[in-house]
Amino acid sequence: MQTLFNNIKGDRLIWAIVALLAILSFLPVYSAASNLAYRSGGGNTFTFFIKHFVHLLLGFGIMYGIHKIPYRYFKGLSLVMIPIVVVLLVITMLQGTTIEGANASRWIEIPVVGVSFQTSTFASVVLMVYVARYMSKIKDVAITFRSSILPLWIPVFLVLGLILPSNFSTTAIMFLMVLVLVFLGGYPLRYIGIILGLGLLGLAFFILMAKLSTGPLSVKVETWENRIINYSNNEDTEADYQIEKAKIAIATGGIKGLGPGKSIQKNFLPQSSSDFIYAIIIEEYGILGGVFIMILYLWFLFRIVIVAQKADTDFGKLIVLGVGLPIVFQALINMAVAVELFPVTGQTLPLISSGGTSIWMTCLAIGIILSVSAKREEIKEQESVEENPLEILSEAL
Repeated sequence: MQTLFNNIKGDRLIWAIVALLAILSFLPVYSAASNLAYRSGGGNTFTFFIKHFVHLLLGFGIMYGIHKIPYRYFKGLSLVMIPIVVVLLVITMLQGTTIEGANASRWIEIPVVGVSFQTSTFASVVLMVYVARYMSKIKDVAITFRSSILPLWIPVFLVLGLILPSNFSTTAIMFLMVLVLVFLGGYPLRYIGIILGLGLLGLAFFILMAKLSTGPLSVKVETWENRIINYSNNEDTEADYQIEKAKIAIATGGIKGLGPGKSIQKNFLPQSSSDFIYAIIIEEYGILGGVFIMILYLWFLFRIVIVAQKADTDFGKLIVLGVGLPIVFQALINMAVAVELFPVTGQTLPLISSGGTSIWMTCLAIGIILSVSAKREEIKEQESVEENPLEILSEAL
């Protein structure tokens, strides 16, 4: 065990925050999984507990492995992975999966292990690394809008366009995060305005084409519209049913909560262990528990800003912000949905909600952040050796 800890590099506080979030996820997931266990017919909640444990174990394995890779290698890997991501998204889209008549092609099956994999989550991490690579490359170069279209915006819009038909919320978050990253990278604000306008026009065109069709895309667009309209008008729908149950759970929890495993609304919330697990946490652990979870994510945000600030290259700074900010943003959206500050989006609570792909890709992103901070530690150690060669020599003797 001591050998393992000695091999762990990077920001120790980020390791601590991630480990704490993972540990705190077990009881809420185990409690909320009773709904899934009942619907599956088996009634064994321990199966879901073990499944969540395995997902986290694999996730930490990914995070450990990635943080050992020098982050400069991710520059080249992003160029290689973008075409692969596009192919995976095309395959996913061509599956034609529908739920209640709407397009729901989000997962791809891995035949060898029989595991479902959500390609859009993987695409999000790869795209942010790719954008960080491009922005660091042109950091000291005069930027023109025309010169950035092919190397930057064509891949961005291609990836987003392939995700949009099945997952609007993920597409919107990715687009917003890309705009934030290019802004932080020094991309001219007037060009960002043009891209934002083109993105909105593209969305409007897609909605128009979907409405003119009669297939799954049309049903999907109607679902988006209904969620927004019902959120504004407070009409009774299935989404509102989930929100109402979430608000009941939060109100029932009060300050201290009902206690571990004592949630009542977990039996009524369809996505109690994933999309609405924050409501279950507050019901069982109260406002104090909910605020503590929020503080952990904000603390994580503070640490990634520190890591980005201390990074030794522009690429290091941008890649940390590019893969780190979406984690915090997704967490805040999940919490906002639970308290009806935001329409239902289907976004999970990173590292806490059940779900393999979400956990694995979050750990992948955190591994990249730790790789950047590990490089900073390596530089500091080298500087220490250069400043105190006699002291190091005496210790060796």
